[in-house]
Amino acid sequence: MADNQSNALALISSDDNTVSLVQKPTSETRLARISASKMTSQDFPDDFVFGAGTAALQVEGAYAEGGKSLSNWDTFALQKPSKISDGSNPSLAVDEYHRYKEDVLLLKKLGLSAFRFSISWSRVLPGGRLNTGKNMEGIKYYNDLIDFCLCQGIEPYATLLHFEVPQCLEDEYGGFLSEKIVKDFVEFAELCFFEFGDRVKHWGSLNEPFAFATNGYVYGVFPPGHTGDSQTPPSDGTEPYIVAHNLILAHAYAVDTYRRNYQAVQGGKIGMTNVSSWYEPYDDHSDSEDWKAVLRAFDFVVGWFVEPLVTGDYPASMRKYVGDRLPKFTEEQANLVKGSYDFMGFNYYTARYIKNDPNPTTKSQYAADLHYTSSTTNSEGHSIGPVATDAADYVVIVPYGIQKILAFLKKKYGDPLIYVTENGCPDDVEKKSVTEALADDTRLNYIQGHLYYVKKAIDEDKVRVQGYFVWSLLDTFELASGHKIRYGLYHVDFENGLNRYPRKSAIWLMNFFSQKLTTADSKKRARDDHEDVGNNKKNK
Repeated sequence: MADNQSNALALISSDDNTVSLVQKPTSETRLARISASKMTSQDFPDDFVFGAGTAALQVEGAYAEGGKSLSNWDTFALQKPSKISDGSNPSLAVDEYHRYKEDVLLLKKLGLSAFRFSISWSRVLPGGRLNTGKNMEGIKYYNDLIDFCLCQGIEPYATLLHFEVPQCLEDEYGGFLSEKIVKDFVEFAELCFFEFGDRVKHWGSLNEPFAFATNGYVYGVFPPGHTGDSQTPPSDGTEPYIVAHNLILAHAYAVDTYRRNYQAVQGGKIGMTNVSSWYEPYDDHSDSEDWKAVLRAFDFVVGWFVEPLVTGDYPASMRKYVGDRLPKFTEEQANLVKGSYDFMGFNYYTARYIKNDPNPTTKSQYAADLHYTSSTTNSEGHSIGPVATDAADYVVIVPYGIQKILAFLKKKYGDPLIYVTENGCPDDVEKKSVTEALADDTRLNYIQGHLYYVKKAIDEDKVRVQGYFVWSLLDTFELASGHKIRYGLYHVDFENGLNRYPRKSAIWLMNFFSQKLTTADSKKRARDDHEDVGNNKKNK
């Protein structure tokens, strides 16, 4: 095994309790449950940011109002309703375009101090580029939103590309399948820096480029809906890699523009938001090839987009398995991409077991490239976690995974500043009354558990985690799932005027921020936790 692979393997197989794959002992699990329920915001560093997030296409609605043009998602959902679980679309969503003040006040009521939202490219540049004219109504909307956040003491965190591309650019040259989009994206980004950057101090260039590239160009559940195995060349053997490459270049050139023209005077920071599950080996015996497959899974999900920002190139395992289909950065591009971040945004929801697959048999070239498969149970039939809801059984609840992956990112990528930009739990409220939908105990326990392990990552692993954002502030149009599943702290009654109601998790958060932890409280809690664990050991 090459030295660099040995070093990487050590990151996930170390027994120093930093990123060990060993299951948490019973006493630790019990302690987590006890401590999580007792936490307050005072347990975190004074400068730690707590917020909630949304995205333009998922909440704004007003898809053809105020000068906005169609986005790729507008077209996709309207023309292909069968691609959306319940046949819904984002045309109205939760109407935040008209109700943004109400929603910012709902966020403030919980005690949250930051709002993560995205700016719709189609709303500020309906023609996709500057020479077609900027839309002053759209710019006014975001100015008003930002100003209202600030006057309520809420810090705006703005994302430039949250899956949404002007349809006119898709029609003209294929969107992110063409390198032409890099220039157009930078124009859009610079317009946002100029118009909003005097007040927005945290910019996210891209949200989950992995999901953008694979869901749109492998699995067909995002626009443009390519599945690879049923289309003419280029198939998914090249498309996801081309799209990802152009996304990374768009990010890097936008960051360069920000740093050269705006950062010094505006004093903000910029980064990219990525997503990953936590991965463990299907068979954890020391000679199992599944350990190497776990590393490969991290490379193909996280490393695909993070490693270029750190080293200027893609992971070696991707070069090996994708070969010439993986694009190459020129020397100039590599220099621009490397170091193009001030912080890393990171979204975490769930975990999986990874099994090595040396001889993949699949119609999808992309799936064959991975040489691994994933599952929620391991070789001994053990489930990695409980399912959040049957309507979204792809989310299993593994709170400790967030600590492990944060520690992994710290060790592998040079101790970056990190914001947990999304973490949340889906619920199925399709057949529930409003009262039943508000009793979201699973979501409440999910948030408590993940906050507990974020704190452990800060305290024990010394990960530089600066903030935590719940996904989402309120129920949204959940992309391919439509309104079938909900993530909101606030329930939205889609049958009765889009009224918002606080769920149990929202009320817990309100108390989480209002409680003050005194020194005496802290000492008593430490004694109680110690006694609880001691009693648990005696009873075993």
